[in-house]
Amino acid sequence: MTNKIVVLSTCATQTEAESLARLLVERRLAACVNIISQVKSYYHWQGRLDSAEEFLLIIKSARERFDELRAALERAHSYEVPEVIALPIVDGAPNYLNWIAATLEAGER
Repeated sequence: MTNKIVVLSTCATQTEAESLARLLVERRLAACVNIISQVKSYYHWQGRLDSAEEFLLIIKSARERFDELRAALERAHSYEVPEVIALPIVDGAPNYLNWIAATLEAGER
């Protein structure tokens, strides 16, 4: 098990997805953010079944950055209840995991 995580979040527009991705990477809360467009989501909201076309953010970070990352996402997000789910990265290519660590650590200097 590593200390690296993948955080998932969705948003309504490509503009918002790009803005959130830039915010997280610029603040070094994420080493990388992938944006996947045209994700169809189904969910219950305000007492009814709803669906929406959304953009999925796949955010690579570290556990020790999660609280700050979550708070930044929640502040900047347009949704009343944004998705912010962290999944552990159990293992990975050492060079990639080292790159994530080095990228995040550069923000601490």
